[in-house]
Amino acid sequence: MTIIEEHRTEVRVGNVQYQIAVIAQAGEPVEQGRVTVTVGGEGPEGEPVAHGRLELDTTAVPAVADLLAGSLHAFAGTGGPRRRSGERPAQQGKPWSAELDAELESAWLAGEPVAELARRFARTAGGIRARLPRVGCDPERPGHHLPAPPSQRESAERGE
Repeated sequence: MTIIEEHRTEVRVGNVQYQIAVIAQAGEPVEQGRVTVTVGGEGPEGEPVAHGRLELDTTAVPAVADLLAGSLHAFAGTGGPRRRSGERPAQQGKPWSAELDAELESAWLAGEPVAELARRFARTAGGIRARLPRVGCDPERPGHHLPAPPSQRESAERGE
């Protein structure tokens, strides 16, 4: 077997090291060739805890990848990979003004939840969480500012 292309990935989950290798084989053009997917896992003492092999036409790779991802997410109860819908919030990706920043800070300190702020500002929840530290708010503690960094606390304590 002559290898045309190879992708290897490893991840550690607890004490188990998992590996996956995807190898495109030579013999025909890649578009019409074969792909071998090998999965393995080793426990802390090197003992095998997972193993498997799948061979398929390269044209089937996208469909099989979606099938595997969907099945594994369904089994794990994670709801599957996130896909963007065609509709985006109206202000997503647009710049924030000083007025909007002040309004966001005020609303956060008043206790408005991220989901409500996302609707109010026509942004994504992730966009709101990313903006909160930029206006001095702690995205992990609704209704709170971020603590002052040590350099600023020392200045404030000295009366500067």
